[in-house]
Amino acid sequence: MTFLRAALDDGAGERAQGLFPEGYFFSHALYGLAWVELGLRAPAGEREQAVAQARWALGRLESPAGRAPFSETLTPEYGVFYQGWTNWLRGGVLSLQPAQDRDAGELARFVDSAVGLGAAFDAAGSPYLEAYPGQAWPVDSTVAVASLRLHDRLLAPRFEGTIARWLEGVRQRLDPATGLLPHRVDPVTGAPDEVARGTSQSIINRFLPEIDPVFAGEQYRIFRDRFVVSPLWLGPAVLEYRSGTQGSADVDSGPLPLGVSLSATVVTLGAAQVHGDAPLAGALANYGDFAGLPVDTPWTRRYALGLLPIGDAFLAWSKTARPWITEVADPPPSSVSWAWRLPLLTILLLIALLPWLPALIRHRRNAGSWKSTVPSS
Repeated sequence: MTFLRAALDDGAGERAQGLFPEGYFFSHALYGLAWVELGLRAPAGEREQAVAQARWALGRLESPAGRAPFSETLTPEYGVFYQGWTNWLRGGVLSLQPAQDRDAGELARFVDSAVGLGAAFDAAGSPYLEAYPGQAWPVDSTVAVASLRLHDRLLAPRFEGTIARWLEGVRQRLDPATGLLPHRVDPVTGAPDEVARGTSQSIINRFLPEIDPVFAGEQYRIFRDRFVVSPLWLGPAVLEYRSGTQGSADVDSGPLPLGVSLSATVVTLGAAQVHGDAPLAGALANYGDFAGLPVDTPWTRRYALGLLPIGDAFLAWSKTARPWITEVADPPPSSVSWAWRLPLLTILLLIALLPWLPALIRHRRNAGSWKSTVPSS
């Protein structure tokens, strides 16, 4: 977190914006959400730093730069992506504070945004609202509905009917190929326009347990069965397209070596923790520490040599994941074998032996030369 704050102060969010449309937004949102996660673990009287840092990040989302990629003309204003993620973080800041200490203006903005989201869902003919003009992704509406559930936990229940109707609409519009929420949908009807994909599924499965733990458990097991693999016996890792199929890389997925989405793999670590799937979460964390090229200093840790701080933000958010509203679910049956580490350990052993290889070869040659000079009896 120390590295991330320094990177954000140095313009990492602005640089991430050059990589994809929500780069600035996600860089700050995930930093703030990770601080909420850390603060929720601290005693109630020791959360000042978490509140201050999460509130700083929230201020960046509420700024002109935070709203810049989104359209003010959408319903709700700036679209469901912006309103859902911002209100989830806003609710997280409120969750860190006793009710009597909450800022009145912050609380009013949280309620107003929730009311706007609820009204938009109630009026729509689809469970999936637009994030950009003419474009809708189910993952964005999932985050927004989770923020409505968070409202009902923190304040008086208000959105039970909205959430129930949303869930019914979702069940009627699942991807027919997988039974999962689709990646992209028709913005008017909500009918699937694109099959389920790993990048959106990893986030959906992070938030869905906050909305309906039973339905979430069903979705998570399908996702894990269809998308979590061990390519070249190294892993686990998460595919962008379900096992046995292929698709093109894009700005959402990034490069797809062997079909694996690195971002989906990182975010699935958090989803696994929220679902109580400790074996998979632990394996993903261990594998990330092996393949993520971590660099430590006495004060910080950074991954990928610190070249892409937004990746560190996703990882921090995932490593700190736990449910805010519901209890951790009963864990699903483990899908990770105890032997998953053996291929990695073999590679590490070979790497460790590599510097000694020339000496071993010389020793073998010298031994063979010595034997050839010994007279036979």
